[in-house]
Amino acid sequence: MEKLTDMTFTRAWQKLQQLAKTPYDLTAAGALEAEGRLENYVSRSRLLKLYFATERVDNAVLLSLQALADELLLVDQFKEMRRGKIINRIEGVESENRQVLHTACRDLFSSSPVEPVATGQAHLELEKLRNFLAELHNGQLLNHHGKPFDTMVHIGIGGSDLGPRSIYEALKPYGISGRKVFFISNVDPDDAARVLAEVNLGTCIVNIVSKSGTTLETLTNERLVRSLMEERGLDPAKQCIAVTGEKSPMDNPNEYLRSFYMFDYIGGRYSSTSMVGAAMLGFYMGFDRVMEFLEGAATVDYEAEESDIYKNIPLMLALLGVWNHNLLNSTNLAILPYSQALHRFPAHLQQCDMESNGKSINRQGERVDYKTGPVIWGEPGTNGQHAFYQLLHQGTEVVPAEFIGFAKSQTGQDKNVQGSTSQEKLQSNLFAQVVALATGQDSANPNKRFEGNRPSSLLFAEQLTPKVMGAILAVYEAKIAFQGFIWNINSFDQEGVQLGKVLAKQFLTAMTTPAVDSESLEKRFIRQLFGREQ
Repeated sequence: MEKLTDMTFTRAWQKLQQLAKTPYDLTAAGALEAEGRLENYVSRSRLLKLYFATERVDNAVLLSLQALADELLLVDQFKEMRRGKIINRIEGVESENRQVLHTACRDLFSSSPVEPVATGQAHLELEKLRNFLAELHNGQLLNHHGKPFDTMVHIGIGGSDLGPRSIYEALKPYGISGRKVFFISNVDPDDAARVLAEVNLGTCIVNIVSKSGTTLETLTNERLVRSLMEERGLDPAKQCIAVTGEKSPMDNPNEYLRSFYMFDYIGGRYSSTSMVGAAMLGFYMGFDRVMEFLEGAATVDYEAEESDIYKNIPLMLALLGVWNHNLLNSTNLAILPYSQALHRFPAHLQQCDMESNGKSINRQGERVDYKTGPVIWGEPGTNGQHAFYQLLHQGTEVVPAEFIGFAKSQTGQDKNVQGSTSQEKLQSNLFAQVVALATGQDSANPNKRFEGNRPSSLLFAEQLTPKVMGAILAVYEAKIAFQGFIWNINSFDQEGVQLGKVLAKQFLTAMTTPAVDSESLEKRFIRQLFGREQ
């Protein structure tokens, strides 16, 4: 397939550069109501809506963004990814050279999956999970006292922790009564100590997650937990399960009650819909809820193949992000869910986005001469309003925002207080912030003046259910991939994390090597790492 690789050489880019000199003024009188803007500036899907009338775009900009997507063949590249083309690669240099098939984990609801081999493997792993969960439910798997397991301790780090943890937190109301999940990720011993002080190891399934089976932090925490189990007379082999690569060091039936497989074509930060997330979610919510979650993600994967940006929410989000970042020169992006259930979701997106698109080399191995991924951060509303929104409204840094909101609460446990429910108060704050950032406020008092023209969008759904959570996750995964295609970078490796790992091993060697005479720790570091004395 022939395509342009550098966005800056497209006709659409030249037009967008001209349009960026005079972006839409959201502070002008009637700017949000002009020509049905609020009704028309919406991308729709089966489960979600994206409202973007408060972005600094007009019809000319949107037409040019559509043209940019068409010229760069963004949807065609997404289709190639889903169908198994090797895109985790950089031409002419050593790279991973892998397929990128996290979408195959949820392409389970069609008689003709687009990558049948990978989807077939996903079916096999889900069937293993279904059987395992049935054994737990039917009392075939019990602890050493003949009692059921009621807790899971999930041990992993990075993509093996952030995504699954954020989804667990998001879907807590949908859990099986009496079941809980705890997470250990940090090699900081206090992280494990805090969790282990709260759980009864005798009724725990311990789920260790590492594709390679060699992750330093994960193996260290696993050994810590195993040692404590042994001290208490428990057999770890009867309580530990592994989510790992086939034939990895952890794929060992003598050490683990069950092994579920993750595959090389699924990157860690994109693995939440694989066994990395499904094993934990299955234990907590049950198999049927896991399938609802996967179905929501699959729905978005198919919608992401729509060429019309009004029908393709992740593509619209990606293009608006490039407009703000590359053409309006914003360096940050705040992701602000107005749902406490999503309080860990921005942390997951920090990894998913910044580890994917924090790159300075293009797919031809050349240094790029434009900005790639922005800095991602965020917290739930309304808490954030009482923390960092001051900077969003009146700071010198313009930070575009992606709000996430819902019409209904998850639990329905709400009361009318002073004439309105808590959900109504939450929604009113959400809508107020969207409008306030856009329109600002004029005042003779400069301390009360709000410049406005702070762009934002709103991703909105009826309620945060397992299916909707799957859809939201898939929207951001696809958005990140689309932006990587636009910037012509490989979004699916992470060489930037390797140097620190190598140096950490050297520091660890220095710390655990016996000292020479009264040699200080600092001198040992210098001697072993740099081969010289200070």
